[in-house]
Amino acid sequence: MHEVIRPTDPEKIFAKGGAIEALQAAKKAGKIRYIGFTGHKDPHIHLSMLKTAESNGFTFDTVQMPLNVMDAHFNSFTKLVVPELVKRNIGVLGMKPLGGGIILKSNTVSAEECLRYALSLPTSVVISGCDSMDRLEQTLRVARGFQKLGQSEMNALLAKTQPAAQKGEFELYKTSQRFDGTTRNPQWLG
Repeated sequence: MHEVIRPTDPEKIFAKGGAIEALQAAKKAGKIRYIGFTGHKDPHIHLSMLKTAESNGFTFDTVQMPLNVMDAHFNSFTKLVVPELVKRNIGVLGMKPLGGGIILKSNTVSAEECLRYALSLPTSVVISGCDSMDRLEQTLRVARGFQKLGQSEMNALLAKTQPAAQKGEFELYKTSQRFDGTTRNPQWLG
């Protein structure tokens, strides 16, 4: 399922009086240091934003997206967006390494494997939700003892998650409106 990209969405951000103009003014005034964008629905939206930025002579500092073992198999940010960011030297912010805990319901990988996988990608940072002290301690344990996965370990994780990942049912932020605040609040879009 691909979300429909209205051709004017990225252009609105770069239009005269748009968000980028305001962000650049805030950066010049010392109110912010970096400018980035985020999304979790469809990697093609990210690619469209990057293309529009380039055509306007602008380079984002960072881009945030879901990066996890399921993403690699379905409408993949890892395969489509990350290589572009690395090529352009834009910071890669990975989020949803456990997919909000939904990935664990696939019974294919452990939380530790999910975290190690995400940390082994070419990211600047991995943002992991911490909804409890147990979850925080789990994440800290993995981070403190972190060793990057080798290619064979990455391949093994991808092989065992592939059957469960084919339809995106463990990435509801991509396949449903459950996580879409703007769907419930269209006035946010102006």
